[in-house]
Amino acid sequence: MQNILSKISVFLIIFLAVLAEPAYAQATNLTLAKADSLFLNQRYSDAFVFYEQLLEQEQQYSPQMLLKMAYIKEGLRDYTGAMYYLHMFYTKEPSRSTLKKMEELAQAYRLQGYEYNDLQFFKTQFNKYYMRILELMLLIAVIAVTVMLFSWRRGHRFSTAFKAGFILYLLFILFYINLLNLGDEGIIKNNQVAIMSAPSAGADWIATTSQGHKVPITGEQDIWYEIKWKGETAYIRKSNLLELP
Repeated sequence: MQNILSKISVFLIIFLAVLAEPAYAQATNLTLAKADSLFLNQRYSDAFVFYEQLLEQEQQYSPQMLLKMAYIKEGLRDYTGAMYYLHMFYTKEPSRSTLKKMEELAQAYRLQGYEYNDLQFFKTQFNKYYMRILELMLLIAVIAVTVMLFSWRRGHRFSTAFKAGFILYLLFILFYINLLNLGDEGIIKNNQVAIMSAPSAGADWIATTSQGHKVPITGEQDIWYEIKWKGETAYIRKSNLLELP
């Protein structure tokens, strides 16, 4: 009897989950429709509240929604937010036009860290196919190891050249895994932010900067991020930096 009740309980849970999914999707669509309506009526601040709710609480968003959020932040002169959402859009839909928009915005407001080269553009474009190629290479490696193991058990001995070639193949996979590593970056999100020479309030002052600048993150220590500022190692409080996804 207890076994039957357990099966019934599992069935009810699955059934309710299936019913809840369309309802959840419908609620999300209604929120998005309301936000879009507010955006079209130029009630940008109100629209942003709903967009932010979809992004942060429900993890639901589209590239078009990210562009609208960037537009709203730019209109509010919140360059940190504008660049943040443009960056998120670019990771989903990498294009030269998005890079150009970020560079134009950076030049207009004298923001640093938004210079892009051809290698970075290639890496973001290649990201579309990165996982598929990696999965294929790993599958080939697993199949090769399995065949080699069975052959070795049957007494087959592999030549030195074959072993060297397989090791080179594995090293290439390791290289490929790190190929798209662009490094961690963050955007300064406050004004009058102190850039220090060491992770301490008593360290030497390097510069005072404003919001919107993008910097490479090279490490962290307690409440500090280690960054690169104009080619030099420097430190900034974590509360002053918005880490990019």
